[in-house]
Amino acid sequence: MSYPGYPPSGYPAYPGYPVGDSTYPPAAQYPYPGAPGGYPPAGGGAYPPGPPAAGGYPPTAPGGYPPTAPGGYPPTAPGGYPPTAPGGYPPTAPGGYPPTAPGGFPAPGGVPTYPGAPGGPSGYGGYSQPAAQTYGGTGPVPQPGGFGSGPTPAPAPFQAPGQVAVKTQGTIKPAANFDAQKDAEVLRKAMKGFGTDEKAIIDVVSHRSWEQRMKIKDAFKTMYGKDLIKDLKSELSGHMEDLVLALFMTPTQFDAHSLRNAIQGVGTQEDTLIEVLCTRSNQQIKDIVVSYRQEYGRELEKDIKKDTSGNFERLLVSMCQGNRDETKTVDYQKAQEDAQRLLNAGEGKLGTDESCFNMILASRSLPQLKATVEAYSKLANRDLISSVHREFSGSVKDGLTAIIKCAMDVSCFFAERLYHSMKGAGTHDTELIRIIVSRSETDLVQIKEAFAHMYQKSLATMIDSDASGHYKHLLLAIVGQ
Repeated sequence: MSYPGYPPSGYPAYPGYPVGDSTYPPAAQYPYPGAPGGYPPAGGGAYPPGPPAAGGYPPTAPGGYPPTAPGGYPPTAPGGYPPTAPGGYPPTAPGGYPPTAPGGFPAPGGVPTYPGAPGGPSGYGGYSQPAAQTYGGTGPVPQPGGFGSGPTPAPAPFQAPGQVAVKTQGTIKPAANFDAQKDAEVLRKAMKGFGTDEKAIIDVVSHRSWEQRMKIKDAFKTMYGKDLIKDLKSELSGHMEDLVLALFMTPTQFDAHSLRNAIQGVGTQEDTLIEVLCTRSNQQIKDIVVSYRQEYGRELEKDIKKDTSGNFERLLVSMCQGNRDETKTVDYQKAQEDAQRLLNAGEGKLGTDESCFNMILASRSLPQLKATVEAYSKLANRDLISSVHREFSGSVKDGLTAIIKCAMDVSCFFAERLYHSMKGAGTHDTELIRIIVSRSETDLVQIKEAFAHMYQKSLATMIDSDASGHYKHLLLAIVGQ
């Protein structure tokens, strides 16, 4: 691409221009009468005015090409590039994400930005980042300091920037040299006789993948004719029991189990329904629906309709279908149109068209939603989460907010949930266990990094101060401490 004002009018661009050469171009290349050491010889007032100044063409201000105002290229408003209108993401006004109200987070020192946010750090450790920034789809922008000596590359064909691939990883990985029978023996010995060797149980379950734990369970029954889960229930208790039993379920079974517990009994745990149904992939949701039917002989959608109502019910039913667009390509024109539709359905009218919000947030891919959120901030001069909080209330507000936060950064979403599960008096152990177990083989490494970035303390430190006993030791082992 070209920069404004370069090259200066009248000078053609020459690929591979040799910086600092005394003659340019080589004499006799152009129909000017050549003179040694000059290009072209010129009398007073002729054009060009004379040979280039030492240091190459064009003459540059200290610091090389392109001449820059303080702060580098492109010139930026305070706060970094791109300049954002008030209400951009992450918002800093009250009600934004992450929250900045008293008692919120982070610790004194300012609201942390997210990877790639204006003026923020380049990303959390472990995040892959694009090799070069691209403007308008025209290819990598050369870094300040001058052109190389080779030919100027041809501009790349236009291509709308897509979602940057982020590699995620869990803290639990399959054990090498795995032997299911040997692990079954260890567990049998840990529970046999007087007392229980919890440390031996922790060493096994925290260092095996869920697939390996399923093989251990099968081997235990084959070798001893006993059900491992029943033995564990008889030997363990409290939150330690809940955590170990969760580890001996498949991810799909554990999600179905969490949803069933959230629905049955007095009251409904809306946060659990939101977390599971609004953060899983299409295939995961379809598997959960099947597992729920097999385990409990019930239809998940019917149970949700029975326990919820109104706009929240409609949002969860939409999520239960597992039909969200999952393409990675971003259509920026559609993002702009969706942003306008959301503005017209909420802030731009008297009352709220809830169905418009449901349709867009429940069906668009997460990369597409991220582009829509960014477009909305520029269009409405406020972030979409703030608008949702102004237009909605109750559980549907929480559900829509969760979808937006996951579109922007799923690791930050779960880091925030973990923080609030332990913040203040008491601990929401069910939520803590659910997130730690369900993300342990998916993206818990990135969640830990986001947690430390947002709250200036490690996840392990907060667990250590909030949990106790063997339960704490098992949580720390899963987290990787």
